[in-house]
Parts: sequence; structure tokens; C-alpha cells
Amino acid sequence: MKTRSFETLQQLFDIMERLRKECPWDKEQTYASLMPHSIEEIYELADAIIHHDKKNIQEELGDLLMHFVFYTIIAEEQKDFELDDIIIQINNKLIFRHPHIFQEGKSLENAKAVLENWQRMKKKEGKEFALSGIAKGLPAMTKAFRIQQKASDNAFDFEQIDDVLHKVQEEQQELAQAIEQNTNIEEEFGDVLFSLINYARFLHIDPEKALQKTNEKFIQRFTAMEKILKNNNENFTSLNSEQKEDLWQAAKAQTKLS
Repeated sequence: MKTRSFETLQQLFDIMERLRKECPWDKEQTYASLMPHSIEEIYELADAIIHHDKKNIQEELGDLLMHFVFYTIIAEEQKDFELDDIIIQINNKLIFRHPHIFQEGKSLENAKAVLENWQRMKKKEGKEFALSGIAKGLPAMTKAFRIQQKASDNAFDFEQIDDVLHKVQEEQQELAQAIEQNTNIEEEFGDVLFSLINYARFLHIDPEKALQKTNEKFIQRFTAMEKILKNNNENFTSLNSEQKEDLWQAAKAQTKLS
């Protein structure tokens, strides 16, 4: 096991405690005010991971560690809990939920069995309902994916991938009908998204990651179009539909080569 430097962690606590006392912005922070910044840091870490940017992964992990220390200092100031309380709680949780590792005579054959056992152990901790532990503040797409995973873990799922695709098509038809009747359009649109996310799960695709890639692809192509227009002293408003399509195809060809 690689040696961890607890001195550097103590130094981070010392730095943050000084900032908390002397920096006007840091003095004002609370759990609630810090939360949006922490969420932003999570997304920045995700972006670094998606782009396989190891240098930025390290940097963003540092930012998250700083936030962890900041929350801990706030908690200690308010006498809510201390660092040791956090560590003891997670240590106990990990040991309790992994009896196949920490108890003699216990073994599990594969990752699926581990997940099933994890769910059983959570119920023993008082989480009676399968979906009650899903964080309310999760982004909607991630939350839908987790809901579907947990439902599946509890034996509520489609048996065949064709059934999932049929459900997607059924929801699309219901959306088309809702648009025609001008009623419940938002609800039916949500159902289509939910069914597509479920289809992604059956295809072993992370829908969040897939959409992120599509977003990046669109940004690259749109930027390429803007560069072409700039070089020609033109803009989108001067083009008709056919010219815009030609420009889009030119941008696609250009970005494929880059």
C-alpha cells in the first residue's frame, strides 16, 4: 500500500482554517452556500475524466478535497460532527456492507452478487424502500438511470431488449398523440426520455456520457461553421436552408479530419 502523507492533509486543514478566519468570502460560507460550488467541481471532474485529462483529474480531485475539508471545518465550528466521526462512519459502513471481504467464511462470486448483497445490507440499515435512498438533487438523467438500475436490482425490469425498444416506440406514439391533441405534452415528452434512458441501460451505455459526447461533437461542428462563415465574411442570417445544410456537411467533413 502506498504511504499517504497525513502531514499534507493537516497542512490543507491549517490553510483552510486560516482562510476561514481571515478571508472575507470564506468567513461567510455555509453548507448551503458552498453546495453549488461543490456541484460545479463535480462536473469539472467529470469533464476531465471524459476527456482523459489526467492532469486536470488530479487538480479537480484537489478542489473536491478542499471542499470536503471546508465542510468539515464548518461542521466542527458548529459542533455538528468532527473529521473522526466522518471517517469512523464510512469505515463502519464499508465493513458492514462487505461481509464477503471482512468476515471469514463469506464469499460472493461476481459483481452482480455483490450488488444484490449491498441492497440487502442497506435494507438492514433501515432503508426499507429501494428508491428512497436516491438523492433528490441528482440531475434528472442521472436520477432516471439510477431509478431504473435500482428497480432492476429488485427484480422489476424488462426481460428482453426488444421489449424496451417497443416501449420507446410506444412512448413516441403517445407523445405524437399528445402534440396532436395539445395536452400532456411535457409529461409524454418526459416518458419518452425515461424510456430512452432505460434503452441505453440495456445497451450498456451511460446516457449522460453519450449526451456529453454529442454535445461536444455539436460544439466542434458549430464552431467549424462559424469559422468558415467568418473567413467568407458571412453569417447564418444570410444563408438559406440549403446553404446551411451544405455548411453543416462541410463542417462535419472538416471535424472528422481533425
